[in-house]
Amino acid sequence: MKDSMINLAVDYPLLNMFWTMMLIFIWVLWFMLLFRIIGDIFRDDGLNGWAKAGWTIFVILLPFLGVFVYLIVRGRGMGEREMARVRENEQAFRSYVRESAGPTSRAEELSRLAELKNSGDITAAEYEQAKAKVLAD
Repeated sequence: MKDSMINLAVDYPLLNMFWTMMLIFIWVLWFMLLFRIIGDIFRDDGLNGWAKAGWTIFVILLPFLGVFVYLIVRGRGMGEREMARVRENEQAFRSYVRESAGPTSRAEELSRLAELKNSGDITAAEYEQAKAKVLAD
């Protein structure tokens, strides 16, 4: 038993091991891409049910052709939809934090507006408008 294990290790050279690891990496990468595309198909609100079913069938039955055609036709939109989802999630998180933090004092709001104006994030007109809104509340 021990001799067969030693022979097995000797019969599998380093470059073959490297090649096997490379193939496993590519195989995992392929499945990650496939699942990302299927997830994008189902998360896209712009597609109707028939289009989602068609793309899913195309990607599952002819995976290589389906994935490459999907990336060519809808690849740019994948990134845009992902960024829109990230922005919506961040906006929802920020609004939740603002609501949870409770009301802030007028002085804190005015100092925050002054910092935004000084850093150049808002213009003087926007600052005056926001200051008037804070003082009116």
